[in-house]
Amino acid sequence: MRRRGRKPEVVDTNVPVVANRRHNESYACASRCAQALLSIKNLGTIVIDAADLVLAEYRANCSLAGQPGVGDSFIRWVHDNRGRGDLVHTVALTSKNGATFEEFPNHPDLAAFDPQDRKFVALANAHKDKPVILEATDSKWWGWKDALSTCGIRVEFLCPDELREAYHRKMG
Repeated sequence: MRRRGRKPEVVDTNVPVVANRRHNESYACASRCAQALLSIKNLGTIVIDAADLVLAEYRANCSLAGQPGVGDSFIRWVHDNRGRGDLVHTVALTSKNGATFEEFPNHPDLAAFDPQDRKFVALANAHKDKPVILEATDSKWWGWKDALSTCGIRVEFLCPDELREAYHRKMG
């Protein structure tokens, strides 16, 4: 059962990592990530996969103990609530050749999309509400934003200035 007004969202792993300031990201970016995670806990719904690929990646990058950071607390919340359909939506993904998913959009400009991040796009595409994907600092996503949009995949860049600058610095 879904709580009234709760919108589902897909969260790239770098959002809780940045909220924890593990790599000395700017305070402004870390604050936006922390606020996004707190908003999901209080008002939203997280979307994860049935095979626990997302949760495993979260656990590899944050503390399941739920501390010391906001990102750690969020991962603990996801873990503890994954059986509650009103807070955590679980979507089955279909593995395709072990490298991607049937639910990943077929678009020529996405052919080189990072295999580790395909699960987030597949989740957004497979979910009935087509939730937004929250992205913090992975600059490669900036280069794929137009192709993703063409496929109906929405990405919310929580730190757009830093991300755009990093993208142009890396990609020219």
